Amino acid sequence: MKPSYPQPSSSTLTLTLFLLPLFLLALIFLLVYPNESKLQAGPATDCSRSSSVLHDAFTYGITVKPDLRLLIGILTLPDSYERRQLVRHAYSLGQPAHAAHVDVRFVFCNLTKEEQRVLVGLEIMQYDDIIILDCQENMDGGKTYTFFSSLPRLFADAPYDYVMKTDDDTYVRVANLVGALNSKPRESLYFGLMTPCFGVHSENRYMSGLGYVLSWDLVEWISKSDVAREHQTGPEDLVTGRWFKEGGRSVQMYDATPAIYDYMEMPYMCYRHEFIPETIAVHKLKGNLRWARTLQYFNVTEGIKPSNLYHLSLSKKK
Repeated sequence: MKPSYPQPSSSTLTLTLFLLPLFLLALIFLLVYPNESKLQAGPATDCSRSSSVLHDAFTYGITVKPDLRLLIGILTLPDSYERRQLVRHAYSLGQPAHAAHVDVRFVFCNLTKEEQRVLVGLEIMQYDDIIILDCQENMDGGKTYTFFSSLPRLFADAPYDYVMKTDDDTYVRVANLVGALNSKPRESLYFGLMTPCFGVHSENRYMSGLGYVLSWDLVEWISKSDVAREHQTGPEDLVTGRWFKEGGRSVQMYDATPAIYDYMEMPYMCYRHEFIPETIAVHKLKGNLRWARTLQYFNVTEGIKPSNLYHLSLSKKK
């Protein structure tokens, strides 16, 4: 007589068939990604570790919270299509060297022309980098206030650590800006090119409108301040500085001189000089030639791939 063995139940077979693929999948994952467990060890404690974690996170598709969140708002005009495209190219080629989340957004007031609705709509569909404020276009009539005061509502679910207000004739080297902000406090920060300069000590000093940074708590304060709401008109950078003084809001001012400056077009001054490697922002890039010379100095197109489809050398005049 043949010995009889207990037969596995149907439920046991089902469970075995269910668990076997999971076991094999886990084994393959551990063999392919042996360092994956390191990502779960905890948050980074220094810049080198942060860069490593960010790189691994990108490689393996794991989401890691960045060390710093920065919004750069570029105040411009709806019809400045060519300038926006140039600025997009410049910013897209310069990435932060540290673990940071940086959003660059073009900011203008309500559209007023039929073609703007279609052409700006195309930009939004393609790039999704535009903020349209509920205001009439102006330079010193409250646009900057509307920008800052709208942000806490627009980004209530994902606030930033810092917000930069700048213009479309300023080139911001994002990596250098992030590097400078990494060592700064996350509250009560007012960072930029101090005006007036030359070591002048004045109670009415403020940051030049070419590009300055506020910590998020100051942005929230502006959105709630009666002083800011009732005093919107005038030179926007001077007005911003006055809000804090007249509103009794304590701020920590950080002067980024000489790393933030105007393009050199006249004799040297504290806010106007030749390019330097430590540059954070260059202002007064009013035309394409100035943009080209600025980007050339910082080797923005250095990595262009050679091809027989084009050459970038200038043709010689006969």
